[in-house]
Amino acid sequence: MKEFTVFEKSIGVTFKDKKILTIAFTHRSYLNENPNTGLEHNERLEFLGDAVLELIVTDFLYAKYKDEPEGMLTSYRAALVNATIIAEIALSLGMNDFLLLSKGEAKDTGKARQYILANTFEALLGAIYLDQGYDTAEKFVKTYLLPRVDEIVSKKLWRDSKSLVQEMAQEHVGVTPSYKVIQESGPDHDKHFIIGIFFGDEQIAEGKGKSKQEGEQQAAEAALIKKNWR
Repeated sequence: MKEFTVFEKSIGVTFKDKKILTIAFTHRSYLNENPNTGLEHNERLEFLGDAVLELIVTDFLYAKYKDEPEGMLTSYRAALVNATIIAEIALSLGMNDFLLLSKGEAKDTGKARQYILANTFEALLGAIYLDQGYDTAEKFVKTYLLPRVDEIVSKKLWRDSKSLVQEMAQEHVGVTPSYKVIQESGPDHDKHFIIGIFFGDEQIAEGKGKSKQEGEQQAAEAALIKKNWR
């Protein structure tokens, strides 16, 4: 079993109930291999933490952006609480080292791990809320997540990559981007695509994905970075 004392010190939260902290890091797959631990998986805590996170972020955005309409605040919130950003924060907090996973899940460090980290962050927040109360949960989010909001707004990270690269390409280059499949591989149930994004005949960047849509989004994001439009 993991020893969480170091983690508690690193985030500045000392849990009264150590078991609830362990549960926050317990993935369903771990219990399949270790059924007699006396633990439960973290999905109920994730459900709670998701709601706590949404309230804290919504309250913060409502107070900070007093002149923005509801639709814009919704876009800001969606960008702030998306799995990629939350997983990055979870990784920066060292949460990956404390995950309780099955041997199979432990080997997968790709997209699936990103979602597990994001879900575990929400479960941890749920655990903090239950163990320490709303104020401590709010302080945790304000310390580790909310500082990202200025970057999201200034760099328009709330816009999806394809929409933003189209807007920027039309404004700066006078063209509408197009996308082409560069490579397609794998069986029907596990396809992999490499998609190129083109400004006219010039290929600007590539993106990979398990669908053409995902590949296009990744290519658009790569183009934004290459052109310094992000």
